[in-house]
This record gives sequence, structure tokens and C-alpha cells, in this order.
Amino acid sequence: MSVPAINGERLWSTLMEMAHFGATPKGGVCRLALTDEDKAARDLFSRWCAEAGCDVTVDKMGNIFARRPGRDEAAAPVVMGSHLDSQPTGGKFDGAYGVLAGLEVIRTLNDHAVATKAPIEVVSWTNEEGSRFQPPMVGSGVFADTFDLEESLAVKDLEGKTLGDELTRIGYAGSAEVGGRPFAAYFEPHIEQGPILEAEGKVIGVVTAAQGQRWYEVTVTGQEAHAGPPPMDARRDALVGVARMIGEVRRIGVDHAPDGRSTVGFVTVHPNSRNVVPGSVFFSVDLRHPDDGTLSTMDEALREACVAAARDEGLEIDIEETVYFPAHPFDADCVRAVREGAERLGHAHQDIVSGAGHDAVYLSRVVPAGMIFVPCKDGISHAEIEYAKPEDLTAGCDVLLHAVLERAGR
Repeated sequence: MSVPAINGERLWSTLMEMAHFGATPKGGVCRLALTDEDKAARDLFSRWCAEAGCDVTVDKMGNIFARRPGRDEAAAPVVMGSHLDSQPTGGKFDGAYGVLAGLEVIRTLNDHAVATKAPIEVVSWTNEEGSRFQPPMVGSGVFADTFDLEESLAVKDLEGKTLGDELTRIGYAGSAEVGGRPFAAYFEPHIEQGPILEAEGKVIGVVTAAQGQRWYEVTVTGQEAHAGPPPMDARRDALVGVARMIGEVRRIGVDHAPDGRSTVGFVTVHPNSRNVVPGSVFFSVDLRHPDDGTLSTMDEALREACVAAARDEGLEIDIEETVYFPAHPFDADCVRAVREGAERLGHAHQDIVSGAGHDAVYLSRVVPAGMIFVPCKDGISHAEIEYAKPEDLTAGCDVLLHAVLERAGR
């Protein structure tokens, strides 16, 4: 039986309309989780799903599920999705593409009156980016029983507002329980967020696994002092010690090339005054590698280097690991469904390992999961200039449709 083609023009139009919420002057979006901009995006998505004949429900973490019935309502659904929140200077496609590609699959099935045996759902997960509330991917993480619901609802942003209170404020503190729902399969389409597909001239990335990740919060404590009187050898300058540590973080990534990644992305200095020796510094560390044994080696190197730098500078240090998930392969049948969809459609494709974290990583712990990558210009994401070609987005959505129908049955 033939598979209909998705409406690429409609998919692009939907993406551009969603991008109005939190639009920035440079062409990107700032749609932090549970802000008014996020509420507007959620409202529009929910309305679109209802107009497509879906039953829309919201769970206690604010995750939105839109269900298209199947002939066998007792069957576990095939689920598609991603997230609608963004980075402070994010792009139009990261996350939103996965949600709206799922909606386009449902719209296409409606257009062609295609019935499926199993129900089909599209989900928008809460706070994937982790820009406003830490940790990231908390909506899918609670669903997968990685994080505790009550602890996650109590997390505060920098202004002291809790995730739970903000869900209530915007009207998305749902009543449905989080997790415990069987999925026949979960597929997440996404821009690659890297340069490999574009460089190789491939349209589809068949994602076989996700890199392991370890995130840390490091606090280094010295002693504030006037910038003038104390001689250099009498200072306990926390920032000097941290500068050494940041260099060591860089070295760890380079030492484990080509697959190792190491990043310091957030730093706060106290008291942050130009004529005061810094007394304390807080910074983040992000380590990644597709081999978990190597990731453990990088962890050991980080701790040894930071402790040594603190000792040499007479500083105190606290290293807290806040996120850890090992390198994890995606479900073999889901990977096969994506690969076969690309082959049937004649799209150039290749296997690829995700270098970023995604909701699919947590979902893969509890349900069969897979991902579909499409190229993005110059491999850039988490930036306002993020861009993906309409034809590539259409191709990825067509592959998604094939994979979903293969798992849901006709």
C-alpha cells in the first residue's frame, strides 16, 4: 500500500508561524520554558492538534499529548515529538521541528483518510533546554522515572520562581499522571546540530545512539580582598584558580579527540567588582563521549585537575555531578524503520551518533525509541542564525511518516 507524501509547504508555514512566539530581531527565538511566550506556543500547538481531531491531554509535568485514534484503541500508541522551549538566543527549528513534524504526519494521514491499527500521538515535552530550570529534559526525565516529580516541580529559576508554580500560572499544570504509559515506539525528528550531514551531502541521519554526558556544577572558594593592598603571593583569588581549571577542561576534550567534548558554558563570579579580588566562582562543566569507559576516564581527569589547581592556589572546591547518562544505543527496530524509510524514499542517508542530549535519550530507557536527523546550515544550532532547508525538513518528515506507519500498522 502506498504511503502519502507530507505537505512540505504546510510544514514550513507551521514552523514559521510558531516562530512568531519569542521572535528575536536577529531572526531566532527566545522562548524559555513556562514563560508567556512558551504559553502562547503551547496554546497554538494544542489548538492545532484539536483542529486535527486529536484528543489533547496534559500531565502533571506539563507534557502535552495529542492522540489520533487507531482501530485498536487498546494498542500501545506510536509517539512522535520533541519540545517547544528554546535557548535564550535560539533558532526556529531546534525542538519545534520535532513537534510540528509530528503534527504534520497526523494532518497528512487525515488528508488521505489513512487509518492506523495503533493510535498515533504527538508530544511536546516540558523544559527540554534547561535554560530556565535545571536540569534539562526534565519533562521526559520525569516521564522515564529518571527524576522525581515533586523535586522537579520544586526547582527554581534565577528569580526564585518554581517550575510547578509557573506551570500553574500559564495553565499547564495538568492532572494526568506522568509516565507509566506504554509506547509501541517513540520517534524524534531533529536538526542535527552539527556539521556532519551537510559536509557529507546526506539528507537523513539515521541516529543509532546518543553520546554519554556528564554535567557538573563546580564551586571554588577563596577570599575577597581589596585589589590594591594585598601582594600577589598573599591572595586567594578564586578566579585565577578557575582560569586554570577551564584550561584543563579544554585539554581533557582535546586529549580524547576526535569524539571527546568538554565545555565550560556558565560562569558566575562573586562579588564581581572590578577592584575586588574574586572570593568565589561558580561554573558548569559538560563532558561528552560515545564510549562510557572513556567518559569515566574524562571524569577522573576533570576531578584530579580541578582539585590540583585549587590546592596550588590555596582554594576550596566542591564538584557536584548533576547529570549523568551513559552512552546509549537506540532501539534496533526503530533505527531500522528510519533507515528503511530513507531508502524507500531514495534519500541519501548515513548512520550517525547524536552529540547532543534529547528527550529521546531518556525515553529510550523505558520505551523503544529512535531519532531522525536532517542537516542544518554550517552545523549551527542554539543560535539565532540556525537554519534548515525546507526540502530537508520535508524529507525528514516523510521518513518519519514511513517509520510511524511501519510501527503503527495500516
